[in-house]
Amino acid sequence: MSIDLPLKGMGIVVTRPTHQAQHLAQLIASAGGEAILFPVLEILDAGDLRPLNALIARLDEFDVAIFISPNAVSKALNLIRAQRQLPRDLVIAAIGKGSKKELEDRGIKQVVAPEKQFDSEGLLALPQFQDMHGKRVIIFRGEGGREFLGDTLISRGATLEYAECYRRARPVMDTAPLLHRWARGEIHAVTATSGESLHNLFDLLGKPGQQWLKTTPLFVSHERIAQTAQGMGLTLTIATAPGDEGLITGLIKWAKRGKP
Repeated sequence: MSIDLPLKGMGIVVTRPTHQAQHLAQLIASAGGEAILFPVLEILDAGDLRPLNALIARLDEFDVAIFISPNAVSKALNLIRAQRQLPRDLVIAAIGKGSKKELEDRGIKQVVAPEKQFDSEGLLALPQFQDMHGKRVIIFRGEGGREFLGDTLISRGATLEYAECYRRARPVMDTAPLLHRWARGEIHAVTATSGESLHNLFDLLGKPGQQWLKTTPLFVSHERIAQTAQGMGLTLTIATAPGDEGLITGLIKWAKRGKP
């Protein structure tokens, strides 16, 4: 196997939403692999934008705005900038590298974010989030979502409101082409970047596909997703560093060791 093309001859399933899949697909192609796009999440506008628009109108009341994901950044900032400027003194925070990069790409350079652990726990470990008494916080996120961050900030004294700016849906997918490729031995690994994506993939594949999935290395970008996978009986799970770069690094390291 070429050192320069460690993924040569390998098909890697990318389950990210379509609009977020291209970067990882390009990294896989650059390493010689074939990215097989199979988006198992669809990102849609929130069902009712009126509550979100009302919160945007009141942004001056908040001290801190936290963006949970790149989708939260893009959906929220499009609406915010259509109506107003961000308040000058509003502290902008992000959980992960992707959210921080999305904010920076949109011209917001002063972003508070973890430097090591890219999740809610990592953000909560930062000094500025320890004593939150008197602080008013808005969290931009998808509908539903994990409550841990908000609950912890409230327990530390913050006043909190959620701004739900998108919703996630499981798309209708034709799985036959993917299953045919699995049957022909053309799929060597699968990637997943959230527990919800993993559940959607599992459900979409049905029983025949689930058996293929259980025998295929699964690369996930957080230990929490790995725990979800193992609870689903997916024992060939490899947790990598966060983000697309973490996934491609994990894939290349695995490929160089030789396929199991």
